[in-house]
Amino acid sequence: MVHRILRALCAGWDNRDVSWDEAFADLYEQWSAPMSADVPFYCRLATEADGDVVELAVGNGRVAVPVALATGSRVLGIDTSPAMLEQARAQAESAGVDLDLRLGDMRDLALERTASLVYCPFRALLHLPTWADRRRTFERVAASLRPGGRFAWNAFAFDHRVATELDGRHQERPVPHTVRYAVGDNRVDITLDTGARSSLWWATRNEWLGLLDVAGLELEALYGGFDGEPFADDSREYVFVARR
Repeated sequence: MVHRILRALCAGWDNRDVSWDEAFADLYEQWSAPMSADVPFYCRLATEADGDVVELAVGNGRVAVPVALATGSRVLGIDTSPAMLEQARAQAESAGVDLDLRLGDMRDLALERTASLVYCPFRALLHLPTWADRRRTFERVAASLRPGGRFAWNAFAFDHRVATELDGRHQERPVPHTVRYAVGDNRVDITLDTGARSSLWWATRNEWLGLLDVAGLELEALYGGFDGEPFADDSREYVFVARR
């Protein structure tokens, strides 16, 4: 019943959340299983925060639940997917933690009070297709942070060798799927064998830094991985921490 109600609410939106097929949620737990190194990283940032913690694109609570356990505090999680929020509620209940889960779009982030930490894990900012979408999100995050508050996220660094290896090839892990690259649009389309699809739009380091600049945020650190390794020419992951 809740699922149908939330779907009805989404039907009234302006359909900007086109990069995510709701059916992708059915296999999301298996899809996200290989990504685990980010959890301790975001937990550490959350334990260092001296106020509210917010997760953008909270998904099934994969990160938010451990963060709530680590901090002993409520985590506010926002997502456009009703199905993912249902999974997150179930995960929170099972773990005995308190998540404030809200159906919403990160481009419209508006908080009742400013936060100490806003983070966006698992490359979820790449679901935003345009510069305007990302600029709006960064500006909303900046407005939602208290002075000295942090914004953290990760995203893959485009590697043409990886694209050549994966483009158009069917893969069995972590779930059966096919990846296709649309280089002219900086886009990656992921299609599960079930037909569910998700799209990502990659960005360069300078594009990310430009977003920080226009939003009035300052770079604190750029790592090449979740263990704090320096970002180098051969790094394949951006791990950013910025401050207001």
